[in-house]
Amino acid sequence: MTAVGHQIVVVGGGNAGVSLAARLRHAGVNDIGVIEPSDTHYYQPLWTLVGGGCVKADASARPQASVMPQGVGWIKDRACEIDPEKQRVTTEGGITVGYDHLVVCPGIQLDWTAVPGMAESLDSPAVSSNYRYDLAPKTWELIKSMRSGTAIFTMPSGPIKCAGAPQKIAYLAADYWRRQGVLSNIRVVLVLPTPGMFGVKEFSDELERVVARYGIEVHKNSEVTTVNPGTRTVTVTDNSADTTSEIGYDMLHVVPRQSAPDWIKSSPLRAADNPGGYVDVDKNTMRHNQFDNVFALGDAGSTPNSKTGAAIRKQAPVVAANLADSMAGRPLSGSYGGYASCPLTTARDKMLLAEFDYTMKPRPSIPLIDTTHERRDMWLLKRYGLPAMYWNLILKGRA
Repeated sequence: MTAVGHQIVVVGGGNAGVSLAARLRHAGVNDIGVIEPSDTHYYQPLWTLVGGGCVKADASARPQASVMPQGVGWIKDRACEIDPEKQRVTTEGGITVGYDHLVVCPGIQLDWTAVPGMAESLDSPAVSSNYRYDLAPKTWELIKSMRSGTAIFTMPSGPIKCAGAPQKIAYLAADYWRRQGVLSNIRVVLVLPTPGMFGVKEFSDELERVVARYGIEVHKNSEVTTVNPGTRTVTVTDNSADTTSEIGYDMLHVVPRQSAPDWIKSSPLRAADNPGGYVDVDKNTMRHNQFDNVFALGDAGSTPNSKTGAAIRKQAPVVAANLADSMAGRPLSGSYGGYASCPLTTARDKMLLAEFDYTMKPRPSIPLIDTTHERRDMWLLKRYGLPAMYWNLILKGRA
């Protein structure tokens, strides 16, 4: 077994891990190790646009080596165990990584097998999901070739990354079909586990107008509980009425239930009262509630914000500041207020930018623009501005 050690060890080299490591390097921290097994780094928010036929999949991918901050030790392996008492992380390849401070940000796990039939259905010709890089182009092929029939778009219960994504692809598809003159021949069904279109009223009201415009049939308080690719049917359970119904489909876009990685769920870091097994941190300081030298950010943390890249952008400077305070023995000065942002594509040239925080009230960050309504300029932000900001500023710890 190989043993290495770093002053700060970051588990995960996604958005959260890379952007935080870059910030720490700018702050003069020289001994950082990042544990990340992947060869490729993905800007996942683009996958909705890939599925909608608005961009090619390879635009969302770059070599992992190209985004790792200079001067950071890259441990190219997968973490599988954390011992916070002994202050060490073990990897699948048998490396033991010791640390003074630990940051846990391995991302979220896609539980494809949680809904019977869903995992198997992905190999069938009529089912796809933008939550997988290799399947997003298939989504576009299905949308492009459809001229009549029933198209179902699903969203699971529980926290998921980018909770707007299950809706966004439905709107992109409906707008394409409208432009092709075939929308009236297609029954578009959107299955949502929530009582409203969105958790913030102002944005929910706008989305009600969007689904009305497209004639989308929305099943609220509902979830797809089985998928049968052989008969091309799904079972939809209405949790408010405690009833089930079966709907046939010609196209199905599925989103799996999600949770913390299994090895986090079985670790001492998990939140005991959290069904998803997320890392138990204070929602403002991002520090672990039991182990003072452990922090978490991003999708694997227990903070009750929406799991988005925008949340990470606000969490990273808080964690960087609080790590510096912790290493110096000072009280923690950084506080995260729950900011998240969900860029909701409502057409092939319009977007609604939903920004909010723990208060679940709109928290717009762009002055003089009303982002509670669909806008053309917000679409340009989604398509061009945000990806450029991600690769050139966020991952480099500059935004």
